[in-house]
Amino acid sequence: MNAPDTTPSSTGPRPIRALPDQLISQIAAGEVVERPSAVVKELLENALDAGASQINVRLEEGGVKRIAITDNGRGIPPEQMPLALARHATSKIASLDDLENVGTLGFRGEALASIASVASVTLTSRTADAAHAWEIVGSHQGTVAPSSGACGTTVDVQDLYFNTPARRKFLKSEQTEFGHCAEVVRRIALARPDVAFTLSHNGRTIDHWNVTEMAKRSAHILGDGFAEARLHIDEAAGPLRLHGYTGLPTASKARADGQFFYVNGRFVRDKVLVHAVKAAYQDVLHGDRFPSYVLSLDLDPALVDVNVHPSKIEVRFRDSRAVHQFVFHAVQRALAQTSATAHGSAPSPLPAADSLETTPWRGEQTSFGALLKPDYAPTFSPSPFAKPGNASGGAAGSAGGTAYAPHSAPRFDARTGGVAQSTERYGALFNGGGDDARSHATAGDYSRSDSLSNDSDRALPQASPFTVSPAAMAQEEFPLGFALAQLHGIYILAQNAKGLVLVDMHAAHERILYEQLKQALESHVAGEAMQVQPLLIPVTFYADAIEVATVHEQQETLQALGFDIAALSPTTLAVRSVPVLLKNADAQTLARDVLRDVREFGGSRLLIERQHELLGTLACHTAVRANRILSVQEMNALLRQMESTERADQCNHGRPTWVQVEIGALDKLFLRGQ
Repeated sequence: MNAPDTTPSSTGPRPIRALPDQLISQIAAGEVVERPSAVVKELLENALDAGASQINVRLEEGGVKRIAITDNGRGIPPEQMPLALARHATSKIASLDDLENVGTLGFRGEALASIASVASVTLTSRTADAAHAWEIVGSHQGTVAPSSGACGTTVDVQDLYFNTPARRKFLKSEQTEFGHCAEVVRRIALARPDVAFTLSHNGRTIDHWNVTEMAKRSAHILGDGFAEARLHIDEAAGPLRLHGYTGLPTASKARADGQFFYVNGRFVRDKVLVHAVKAAYQDVLHGDRFPSYVLSLDLDPALVDVNVHPSKIEVRFRDSRAVHQFVFHAVQRALAQTSATAHGSAPSPLPAADSLETTPWRGEQTSFGALLKPDYAPTFSPSPFAKPGNASGGAAGSAGGTAYAPHSAPRFDARTGGVAQSTERYGALFNGGGDDARSHATAGDYSRSDSLSNDSDRALPQASPFTVSPAAMAQEEFPLGFALAQLHGIYILAQNAKGLVLVDMHAAHERILYEQLKQALESHVAGEAMQVQPLLIPVTFYADAIEVATVHEQQETLQALGFDIAALSPTTLAVRSVPVLLKNADAQTLARDVLRDVREFGGSRLLIERQHELLGTLACHTAVRANRILSVQEMNALLRQMESTERADQCNHGRPTWVQVEIGALDKLFLRGQ
């Protein structure tokens, strides 16, 4: 009897066949084993799940020729070794309830079987109670035989894609593939500082990380630059805990290659988490720069779904909005301490001199309404001075500033070219002679000597009103020190215990005003419903099914944000009202952006971001401009306010507001001690 003809016909239907196990595994390998780095990731996760405290990764030719990973974990009993190479066989889950509460890195039972279908695999393992090790070669159909080896497991993968040459052609160069493998090891090593890792390539040790704490492990892997410019985070709220390190804005990078986020110890790339961190950096970082961070989010496994993608690099949160808000506020609070007083309590600003006339800040009439009250004034209120030649003081101040006050203007000393300032207000903060000397001595009043000699005391200037006592500078409540002079009407030169401080007065004042405006806005809307602006003619626009569904499902959230959006038809939405602060924005574009944010993140940061953009513009236009002559008292008042202002290290555009030049750097510049 002849076998039935199973040749596909051009006119009839194709027959349905059951695929062989080998082909099924190779198809699965296409999703799991994308490149050698995927093999390294799966095997490292298995080693960590086995309780290993020491892992050795050996690669040859970028992992294409060989990947051998040895751990000192619990090992696999010989009778279970064939199952370890079988598809859908695992010790980590046994029911749907286990799947919904996954607490291990691996759980599908596909990795080893997929790897064995596209490479030559040798599995060697030994448990603590076994007399010797056992090994199995090939697949789950192989024979388990005695072997030698220490307690733990070694998985030796050779000739990756030897039986699927088409896949092998898509691999990149040896160095590129090794780079991907090394990156995987770095990611996992960052998450587990309690485990020692060794990475070697072509017989040469590339990296070795001993068991240590997270601070040292992250410094070792991310470099000293990150270690010297990072903030520690450890916050908890309910079932959520965020801990790790986030980099200072000054340590930002042009690429997002320094961002490591972990959920229950698993490295992930999640848009909710990335957006939350990005939003937290918005006020202190340029838009084209990326922060560096190593952050771990711990939560109940039941609150996160890790069974989203074969690579297990994506997750889905049960309450993404709560997670987003928690991460955002935790990082934002850490960044709020980026000021000179981050290590201690913020001091109260020193009062300005009595001679300084502080006038109310005159804000323009804007859509903020009652927020910008006429009596709202920052502590620092610089006054423009008349030209040095105008001794009468009759000249009016520049637009937007206070009138010229003769008694507050600096006196120009023709002998030295210095500026004399009264320092009575600062009392013991300055050295010098008697009260009269402190009041009238000049910055350039040097003691005169007939000739230079080796006697350093004769060659140095005598104490001046600008010489701060070491005791005063050593006080931690004045980390920015005290003003010495103003450079080109742009920078403030100050002296502190470490050396010289350079301050961009416009950027610093801009940050101070911006934070004050934000606080005023928050206090104004606290406990009140969002003020909305009804539109006389509703704005209608075409919407897709997802946008319409979002309007129906998130109506309460949209109303809380100040939006009244209604569905007129299955394809048409109408915007009836918008927040009063954004009444001049394009309603259609604004609505689409808000709907996208609400859909993706469970809420919208857009409203706050747009509000802060307006506040930032207002602060920038109001801050002291270049070429404004400031007295020493005004400069010191600005320094004190910087010390008491959150995020004072950067303006709201991300530019640094001050830099420290230490004495050692100055000594090197002038070759002192060489």
